[in-house]
Amino acid sequence: MSAPAGTPSTGYASIFVQDDVSTAEVDRLEAVHAPLADSVRALVEATIQTCVDEDEVRAVRAEVDALVARLRARRTEGPAGVHYNAQGRTWSWGNAVVGERNAIAPPLRVVRDPDGLVHADVVLGVQYEGPPGMVHGGVGALLLDHVMGVAASARKRVTFTGTLTMRYVRATPLGPVRVEARIDREEGRKVFVVATLADPHGVTVEAEGVFIVPSWAV
Repeated sequence: MSAPAGTPSTGYASIFVQDDVSTAEVDRLEAVHAPLADSVRALVEATIQTCVDEDEVRAVRAEVDALVARLRARRTEGPAGVHYNAQGRTWSWGNAVVGERNAIAPPLRVVRDPDGLVHADVVLGVQYEGPPGMVHGGVGALLLDHVMGVAASARKRVTFTGTLTMRYVRATPLGPVRVEARIDREEGRKVFVVATLADPHGVTVEAEGVFIVPSWAV
């Protein structure tokens, strides 16, 4: 997402924040905090799958509660938002799909091809299950919405989801999936995007979306 020129003084001003932090410092901080999120992500998976006895569960819970208290000793309040610096580096560490500090996020690594295709590959584990052995339909929608939004922004503007329509071709098994999106057409401030979610055997979800460029970003 590019830095939002003309961000209004209310509403989005607290979400899009320009920081004087250098790109090198942002990279350094991510290198410190991303592994913590990876460990918490592994903890979530282990919590689902563990078969240890009840006393061990209670002991682990006490340790986790103590770690939470240590991390909360110094913290910010409110949403993490989107930050950007003068070099054009952006970071949104709390994002539910790509947030480097968010253990809920898979996280996706989104790639833009020169021909306009935007795509991401990720392995979805047991914490994303809906029907037995399958990815929750809402998780699929979450990933599609994000990658489609990246495609709609085209590196040059802010866009927000207007509508998102999906057709579930078949259930998506847990494991490796690929999300692909591209701009279909544009009409004024409306950007029409098409996308797919696929497993190694083919497409499981097809999506169409309308993304809106807000008036303050034009």
